[in-house]
Amino acid sequence: MEPWKRTMWILFGGVLLCSSSYTMSVPFLPLFLLDLGVDQGSVNMWAGIVYSSAFLIGAIMAPFWGSLADRYGKRKMVIRAGLSIAVIYALFSIVQSPWQLVGARLLHGFVGGFVPASMAIVASKTPEQHMGWSLGMMQAGTMSGGILGPLFGGILAEWFGFRMSFVVAAGIILLASIAVIIWVDEGKTGNTTTNARVGVLQTWKEASRNKTLLLMLLLLFVFQLSINMIQPFLTLHIAALQGKLQGAVLTSGIIFSIIGIAGIVASPFWGRIGQKYSYTIILSICLLIAGSVGSTQYFVQQLWLFTVVQFIFGFFMAGVTPSINTMVINNTDAGFRGRSFGLTTSANQFGAMAGPLIGGVLGIGLNIHWIFVVTGMTLIGTGTVVYLSSRRAKQKDEQLGASIH
Repeated sequence: MEPWKRTMWILFGGVLLCSSSYTMSVPFLPLFLLDLGVDQGSVNMWAGIVYSSAFLIGAIMAPFWGSLADRYGKRKMVIRAGLSIAVIYALFSIVQSPWQLVGARLLHGFVGGFVPASMAIVASKTPEQHMGWSLGMMQAGTMSGGILGPLFGGILAEWFGFRMSFVVAAGIILLASIAVIIWVDEGKTGNTTTNARVGVLQTWKEASRNKTLLLMLLLLFVFQLSINMIQPFLTLHIAALQGKLQGAVLTSGIIFSIIGIAGIVASPFWGRIGQKYSYTIILSICLLIAGSVGSTQYFVQQLWLFTVVQFIFGFFMAGVTPSINTMVINNTDAGFRGRSFGLTTSANQFGAMAGPLIGGVLGIGLNIHWIFVVTGMTLIGTGTVVYLSSRRAKQKDEQLGASIH
């Protein structure tokens, strides 16, 4: 196997495990909070706080870790993040109060950086002709990890109990970090002289001069916000579709895993197609179709049909982020790569944090079917803006070419 492919597959496994660690407690989080002494009436509020806290701090810290990755080397940041997350997962197993759990989740977000540094390594080592496919695969790992996390968490909790499942997860992430230590070679590391004074403020200053990068960050935020708005309600909606609460956690995990399979299949596919045609066109098509399919869930009343629609939704949803990531690489220089992926991670996590909170507020006045419509229309609107923007840019290029000739 070629060295760049070996590196990509090792880091693919790492980002899948790391991304799943953020969401693996979702199926049993309310039950775990009840076990910690939270009363039934406030358990949903606490679950929202615990779930969002890691994303909030992770979003703030991501540009900082990206800056350190460019300065000292991306491999070092991957190893640091992996070992730190393993330790913090062990801490999850000994918390005794909901505030301690929130504190552990805040630490979880604070020590992040595994995913953006991994993406930056893959981007720096992959030959140009394979860039779309390799970044698509990495995105498949990231997205699938986030979706499969609840399934992993449910299975581990069933086998080992709430607390021991965190210890097992810590061991798995530790193994992923050891694999990076042994087998991943970054090659040339960051230039400590050139980047010695590059911090978060400087990163944002440089990013503010790149309109394409800012647009991509905004798109990632809106995309993650849209697809996460429905998260607080999915398990209860699935329970309603199957007609009983019993077994809803397992059913939800299975459906999430099906969406994960769609992501694994589709992300490299969209990466290849975008490389052949246009990432902007693929981005607009995926947003428009994902939004249209998502909106149809307003009419879905059968569990099997809901599962089919979720698979199709996941298939087109998987084309968005790899297209954006490749466009970010094409519009930033190599010395900014770690920081650019730090910024994209920040945008993703701010969206993942804001989505459930906005969804929870919408849920006060709307039923879940209308929230599906709001989610779908947001994606359709975003896809329309991307398409119209690309058409205007193309027309300007044509006019400029005509004036030159």
